[in-house]
Formats: sequence, C-alpha cells, structure tokens
Amino acid sequence: MNIENLNTMMENSISHFEKELSTLRTSRANPSILDNLLVDAYGSKTPINQLGNISTPDSSTISIQVWDSSLIKNVENAIIESSLGLNPQSDGALIRLPIPKLSEERRQELSKIASQFSENAKISIRNLRREALDSQKNDKKVNNLSEDELKKNSIKIQEITDDFIKKIDQIFENKKADILKV
Repeated sequence: MNIENLNTMMENSISHFEKELSTLRTSRANPSILDNLLVDAYGSKTPINQLGNISTPDSSTISIQVWDSSLIKNVENAIIESSLGLNPQSDGALIRLPIPKLSEERRQELSKIASQFSENAKISIRNLRREALDSQKNDKKVNNLSEDELKKNSIKIQEITDDFIKKIDQIFENKKADILKV
C-alpha cells in the first residue's frame, strides 16, 4: 500500500462519515435524512428516493412526489415506522413531512449518534494506518525497503493519519454545533 493509495482510502472514509452525518436530522429540512429509508415496493425493499422526487419547498418541510400512487401508503408507513419522528401528511400523490423543532433531549440523543459515527470513522482511519504500516513492514522483510525508509514512511503515515483524525473531529464539532443550535 503506497501513500497516495492511503490518502485516497482515508478520503473515502471521510466521505462515508459525512454521508452518515447528513442522515441526522437538524432543525432544517434536508432530503438526505431520508437516504437510509427503505419502502416495501414491488415485492422488495426499495430506497425512497427511487420511488419519487424529494424536495424541500421551505426550511421546515420535505415533500415527496411519489410516482406510483399505489405506493403512497407504503411510503407513509415506512416514514412512520422509521426512527425519524416525522408524521407524513398525504395530499394526493404528494406527501409532506413537516420538520418539527427538536427538543433538547432529542438534540442530545442526535449528538451522541453523531459521536458514534465519528468514532467509527476514526476506527476506520486507524485500521487503514495499521494496514499501511503492516505493508511497509512486509516490504522491509522482503528487502524492498531499508530501515531508514521504513522509519521515514512510518512517520509520514502517522502524520497523514493525524491529519485525517483532525478532519473528522472538525466535521463532528461542526455537526454537533448544528444539532445543538436552537
């Protein structure tokens, strides 16, 4: 595993972390909170974004224009059964999701979930570091790398890891502030 490869893999971990955070609800309407929602449609679980257009007409409402009107009840049920705490309001083929203001307790709960996502991202970064270091040690064993090069590369890998951990912390702090902001 080379350094450029390591950077790319760590960037992918950061992207995944940001995508996970985007599914957490703040006080503003954001269509990405529905990303992980699956609906019983056509005999299988289907992502909600494949069943209709999702938009935010204003900062406190998400609207879903369901393409197949026979699936409106299924979409509503999936939203009700999810842990999002939203009540769908159906109006023909359009489903409106008013985003209620978050209670202090719910804000703390979402903050803890964001913290878990952050910790998982850090674990992913550390695992990549370990793999890179192991790769370097294996190269040294087969005499493709000198002791000095191993030491230099190990320091570089640690610096990259530290940078990515700082990025994760910064992204988490920003999301936490967004969640806790009233």
